[in-house]
Amino acid sequence: MIKNISGARSFYFDGIGGASMSALAKILKCMGKDVRGYDRVRSEYTDRLTAAGIQVDFGGDCGAIDDCDVFVYTDAIKGGDARIARAVDANKLILPRGRLLAEMSGLFGRTIAVAGCHGKTTCTSMLAHIFCCAGKNFTAHIGGNDRAFGNAVFNGCDYFITEACEYNKNFLLLDPDVGIILNCDADHLECYGGYGELIESYGKFAQSSAKSVVLSGDAVRGDVTFGIGSGCDYSAVNIISRGGRYSFEISERGTGICRVGLKVYGRHNVLNALAAAAAARSCGIRPDAVEDGLNRYPGTERRFESLGRVNGAEVIADYAHHPREIAALLRTAREITKGEIYIIFQPHTYSRTKNFFDEFVSVLSGVSNLLIYKTFAAREYFDECGSAFTLSCAIKNSRYAESEREILGFLSRAGSGDKVFVLGAGDIYFIVKKLMSEL
Repeated sequence: MIKNISGARSFYFDGIGGASMSALAKILKCMGKDVRGYDRVRSEYTDRLTAAGIQVDFGGDCGAIDDCDVFVYTDAIKGGDARIARAVDANKLILPRGRLLAEMSGLFGRTIAVAGCHGKTTCTSMLAHIFCCAGKNFTAHIGGNDRAFGNAVFNGCDYFITEACEYNKNFLLLDPDVGIILNCDADHLECYGGYGELIESYGKFAQSSAKSVVLSGDAVRGDVTFGIGSGCDYSAVNIISRGGRYSFEISERGTGICRVGLKVYGRHNVLNALAAAAAARSCGIRPDAVEDGLNRYPGTERRFESLGRVNGAEVIADYAHHPREIAALLRTAREITKGEIYIIFQPHTYSRTKNFFDEFVSVLSGVSNLLIYKTFAAREYFDECGSAFTLSCAIKNSRYAESEREILGFLSRAGSGDKVFVLGAGDIYFIVKKLMSEL
């Protein structure tokens, strides 16, 4: 049995169809490894893996596990999984996704890890574009699909740019050279004893980084700070908004270094861009490459992504699944919408809905046209206190839906000048995309 992945030639992924798992599989394939995996259902991610030459199994046969050196499983898999049992019997090196990510980071010269409750995927993608414009040898592991790069970039081994997720304290497995903490909002509290323990974990992540980049004024402090306004090492000045898209000058310790015009919507993306710029400059990236990379960043799927129109109303998908993310989305929505705003929201996990129930009620109560779709449970079991139906009952103007037909009926109410926003981190994105294609 091998002891670590440095000598491994072949990998088997259980739950390969997720954004993060499929990205890791692609990177290993680019590094010359044999990669194969299993998932319950076919998806856009599994189709992309197949196109990349990675075999994906959907049946119950576990025989391929006997031929792998390393068996990797996703956090969503519960005990009693037949493939894990097969790997144990075959004496394979068995790693959860977070441990594999940490092991892989050791194969690269320097690691940049992006942590925080919101913005990880956007900031990671921005960094990939900056490093590409700088001509650096780098690899990027992205938790969503960048519209230019997809969810993985393999362009050398000098730098490894990755998201660092706080779920299950996975980000503490990493030992990055540059650690970015975008924000410290409460989330995944089911994995922590409370918000205090979460903040303590962010502090440990910052301490593990050779140089931490931290949002100024947040609960954790770092060597380099960024924020809007004065008092930070990296700040945005001379900010201009045009229809929800922002341009601004990046000031580095009081001196302007470049002018950025973002293609993506939302004031929150100014902060993501500042964090990416600060991290890139910590690695010696030239200001012109920072400017070019941020200006070229095309956006990421499910981050304010336009899906088309229904009855003249634009339909926009966003990953927002936390109250603060929804609040940011609504601010931008009101800035760019002339007509009515329609929201279709799918809660993501019972525990998150239960832990932030009052916050969800508060942020969604101001929406006049609101449809709440049944909960995406992910790795969890039913909990009435955190269900989408219970949330809908607590919000006066909301409607609850369990079928695609009800979603279609809600979509048909919108008209020219209106905008429909599809929110959530579950399968609502794919459901609405399918309905749009049928229309």
